[in-house]
Amino acid sequence: MKSALKRILCQFLVISMVLLPFQTGQASMIGTDQAVAVASVQADRDLVSSFLARSEAASELQSLGLDAKTAKDRVASMTDAEVGTLAGKIRTMPAGAGTAEVVVLVLVVGFLVWWFAMRK
Repeated sequence: MKSALKRILCQFLVISMVLLPFQTGQASMIGTDQAVAVASVQADRDLVSSFLARSEAASELQSLGLDAKTAKDRVASMTDAEVGTLAGKIRTMPAGAGTAEVVVLVLVVGFLVWWFAMRK
């Protein structure tokens, strides 16, 4: 009885080793350009999403008749190349568009420092 069970089990194992492949997957190295491309696409999508999350952008979209949720959905459906182009345009935009408020704030703080210093 034991030998019959052992013989059937051994035959099953031999047949399964012959018919079933030993290796089902293949490992290989990926190039640096592939790894960087995935990271840069995600960074571009994050940049566009953070730009749309700003209150100035949301108010501008609202004035154009588009709510922020629809704009985010449209960006999510864009291809990687389109998002890369849009992120490039965002990166080249001039910085410091609201400098008037900063100048006024610096003048007020400077005046308060001067006033408290001269008061003593």
